[in-house]
Amino acid sequence: MTSTLHVPIAVGGISHHDADISALEQFRFEDERSVLSDAREWFRGVCLLQTCNRVEVIVHGEASQLEAFFEEQGRTGYWILEGEEALRHLLQLAAGIDSMIVGEDQILGQLKASLSCSQEAGTCNAVIDQCITKAVHVGVEVRRRTQINKGAVSIGSAAVQLGEHLLGSLEGKHIAVVGGGEMGTLVTKALAAKHLTAIYVTNRTHERAVVLAREVGGKAVKFEELYHYISLSDVVISCTAAPHPVIHADRLVAMMEERRWPLDQHPRPLIIIDIAQPRDVEPGVGSIRGVHLFTIDDLRNVSVNNMHARKKEASMAARFLEEELSQFVMLLNRTAADDALASLHTWAEAIRVRERDRAVGRLQGTDEKTLAVFEDFSRVLAKKLLLDATFAIRTGAECGNLEQAEALVRAITRGEHTCIRKRD
Repeated sequence: MTSTLHVPIAVGGISHHDADISALEQFRFEDERSVLSDAREWFRGVCLLQTCNRVEVIVHGEASQLEAFFEEQGRTGYWILEGEEALRHLLQLAAGIDSMIVGEDQILGQLKASLSCSQEAGTCNAVIDQCITKAVHVGVEVRRRTQINKGAVSIGSAAVQLGEHLLGSLEGKHIAVVGGGEMGTLVTKALAAKHLTAIYVTNRTHERAVVLAREVGGKAVKFEELYHYISLSDVVISCTAAPHPVIHADRLVAMMEERRWPLDQHPRPLIIIDIAQPRDVEPGVGSIRGVHLFTIDDLRNVSVNNMHARKKEASMAARFLEEELSQFVMLLNRTAADDALASLHTWAEAIRVRERDRAVGRLQGTDEKTLAVFEDFSRVLAKKLLLDATFAIRTGAECGNLEQAEALVRAITRGEHTCIRKRD
């Protein structure tokens, strides 16, 4: 059972649970920095998480504020969680329980990257930092305690499984991988074990394609030669981070003619698996004769099988997360006491400096060494006098007694404030 959370926390957005790829594209924020800048006016802290199968906003603020923010941004069809439910969701997310591919590890890096982006944009405060950092820490611990990620596949390797299922086997096939980022790396390494005849790797930054191709014994090709190597391939897996399609229908129509043997009536079939978000492949590509287009939505069967295989591990992980939730609430409640403690220590510092200056003023010919002694003595004394009060305030906040903690601060500072008013 958890203590009551006294920090307003909310998470909202859409994910693969309730949205297809089209809905995800429509909800996605193209300019993350701009959105975070806008959100700074609404929340004390905010973090934006965008992956191939989810768009979520984590805020230090009220659920009603997040709803109003989404409405202003023109977003619809979202869900919002607040309080302990929001924290539980973050823990499940980091643990891989909420992922399309249960147990996948990519989400940990994605959460860290989102936190880093928030920090750079100036929208990360202590609460948001603790939310993401704690979730990632628990996610790592879940994987240490359970086997939820043992043999787990990522979205990238799930795409390879789909290709293998569609063709029966990838042995002896030619595969083109478009994109050399994190997802492209996962795809390419998953393909390396499939005894292919050729792996073609292309990326807008050619040097990255060269490095990746070298790692798996593939061939790096220049991006300008993309369609030529698509024409040579049995399967194309596209996973760039481009904000717009990189594979166009009109170019593929012409290219497919190159796949027709002289006596054949139809071109050789081409399978294209687009796992990018936003999409790399124009939707019209799927209507071209001989082209079979698949997207993230088509990976759901892989996801279901993956979930069945990890049901026991997910159950064990869920029990551990419930235990950690109590600690999560206490951690954030403790943070909620920081404002009260800041007020207390500001009050104490003002008194310390005033009384130090009075004492020094009564001495004649004070040298630098004596002044340093007064400074150190007054600081240590103030710190020790507040030690027990600080502990009591933090402990009270951790247990959910924030009002009691604030009342304690008021009780300590009231006498001094009263004396000041009387002197005035």
